[in-house]
Amino acid sequence: MKLSGSYEFNAPPEKVWQTLTDPKSLSACIPGCEKLEATGKDEYSATVTVAMGPIRSKFDATVKMVDQKPYESYKLVIEANGPSGFVRAESQVKLTDNNGNTTLNVESDSSSGGLLARVGQRMIESFAKSMMDRFFTCLQQSIN
Repeated sequence: MKLSGSYEFNAPPEKVWQTLTDPKSLSACIPGCEKLEATGKDEYSATVTVAMGPIRSKFDATVKMVDQKPYESYKLVIEANGPSGFVRAESQVKLTDNNGNTTLNVESDSSSGGLLARVGQRMIESFAKSMMDRFFTCLQQSIN
């Protein structure tokens, strides 16, 4: 499944980058996040509870930031497993300076399996887009 989004921040790329790489800011904005801990350089362990339609499940996830170009871009690699299935995702995040503000573009490609995959592609796609929008809207508000 492919998703994309564009989000405007009323802050320079350096400030947006600091927020995107701060575990406290991230955990406060990830919907359903119960825990986000650093396990190494640019690697995190997370526990997230997700409710999608009739499915409510807790996922243990690993999150890695790779291919970093500070204040410009990075790739986010996520692997999550739970009783209702698994999710694997890679997202390319790009920051563009826009006269002191920042445009953040994200392109994501993911796959899922187990009960999650049986819920239906449209429902998963809608849910994933909603989660992405909630996350970045929260980050926008935390910076502004």
